[in-house]
Amino acid sequence: MGTELCLLMVFLALAAGLGVGFIADRLRLGSAYKGRDELLAQAHLDAATLRKAQEDAGKEEVAKRHKELKEEHQRIRDDLREQERRLDRRETGIEEQIQDIAKKERLLEGTQRKLAERGEQLEARDAELQKVLKQQQDQLYKISGMSPASAQDVLLSRLGQELKNETGAVILKHQAELKANCDKLAREVIGMAVQRYAGSHASETTVSSVDIPNDEMKGRIIGREGRNIRAFEKATGVDVIVDDTPGVVIVSAFDSVRRETAKLAMIKLIQDGRIHPSRIEEIVTETQKEMELHIRQQGKEAAQEAGIHGLHDKLIDLMGRLSFRTSYSQNVLRHSIEVSYLTGLLAEQLGLDGSLARRCGFLHDIGKAADHEMEGGHPAVGAELLKRYGEGAEVVHAAAGHHDDIRVDYIYTVLVASADAISAARPGARRETLEKYVKRLEELEALACGFPGVDQAYAVQAGREVRVVVDSRQVSDREAARLCRDLAKAIEETLTYPGEIKVSVLREIRTVDYAR
Repeated sequence: MGTELCLLMVFLALAAGLGVGFIADRLRLGSAYKGRDELLAQAHLDAATLRKAQEDAGKEEVAKRHKELKEEHQRIRDDLREQERRLDRRETGIEEQIQDIAKKERLLEGTQRKLAERGEQLEARDAELQKVLKQQQDQLYKISGMSPASAQDVLLSRLGQELKNETGAVILKHQAELKANCDKLAREVIGMAVQRYAGSHASETTVSSVDIPNDEMKGRIIGREGRNIRAFEKATGVDVIVDDTPGVVIVSAFDSVRRETAKLAMIKLIQDGRIHPSRIEEIVTETQKEMELHIRQQGKEAAQEAGIHGLHDKLIDLMGRLSFRTSYSQNVLRHSIEVSYLTGLLAEQLGLDGSLARRCGFLHDIGKAADHEMEGGHPAVGAELLKRYGEGAEVVHAAAGHHDDIRVDYIYTVLVASADAISAARPGARRETLEKYVKRLEELEALACGFPGVDQAYAVQAGREVRVVVDSRQVSDREAARLCRDLAKAIEETLTYPGEIKVSVLREIRTVDYAR
């Protein structure tokens, strides 16, 4: 009994504990549900607030975008209206121009009609005038009792006499004016010639003239039985020409150094006055020494100007002799210096040795100083001399091959040949030979005569003008103008010439009759 009571109490206690625990659990679960509902309500509230804020912002953005689109649309409409107005104005202006053109066309048509009517009236009046003149001439012939031929002869004779008198007066007037202005015209012509002279040096020739104080000096120069002149020619190696030319003695020689030496010696003898064989030999020897020093100085100055150092004395002397030699009127020493500069510039532009290039250019024509003493052309002679006096292979080859006589082995030879051609071909360097000058004039005249209708063509003014005479029966005035232009264009395209050439086309009508 007691045990059952204990078990019952334990059971009741357990049931009570379970109930209390269940009630506690229910209370906690209810509190949890309540918190959940509150959280959900708060979340719904926040979501609604956020959605409303986003909707408000979206509405503002849509309104702003709508406003911008509206403004853009209005601006486009304004631009279209402005373009439409401009097009309207342009259309209005074009219509006005069309109306002006139509008006001018109507005026032009009216003017043409008036001119046509005026032309018809003039033709009618001209015909009437010719008729009246014919009647008056017939009446004059009847009154004077002269035939038309005799009346014409009388009028022509009177006109001829009047023209002779007037022509004589005009000729006398112009002669007086020319006589008064001849000095002025002469000075202007000489000044113009000096101004237009382009050469920087005078052309050397094979003769030199020596002025003498009087003709008695010619006899002293010749000497008794010609002993003085023979001694002078023997000592100098030149020919002395004593002719009837007053106040001048001529020294002739192809060697320019000997000729210059003889000229200086002759001047010294004339100034000294003592002319006899022994004095001639003394003066010539003294002058030869002075000339050698002068030649050496010329060579040194040229080498220094070109920047060339370490040359053999013999090479310096030979280069100095080139100052007395010319080629087509171009001084060979100045030409060598110019080629030296050009070759150096070309070499430096190509990254080569400019000093060696200047040396090759400076010595390329040295053979011209001794080509009369050695066999062969000046390239071979120059190469032999340079090799003999210790110059390098490039310098020797440049002298031998600057005229393309041998195969080119060094680039400096090509540069020297190019510089040589540039120096020789530049304007004013060399004068034209007579053959080239005559050939150019012949080509000019032949080109002009090749055009149809040309009778004659003349090259005048040293080739600076060509005058073309055309047949008036084949060529009209307009065709002559076109011929002049075509000929000038053909000369430009076909010929090579300095400066400009004036083309003159002459067309004239000649009436010829015979008096029998």
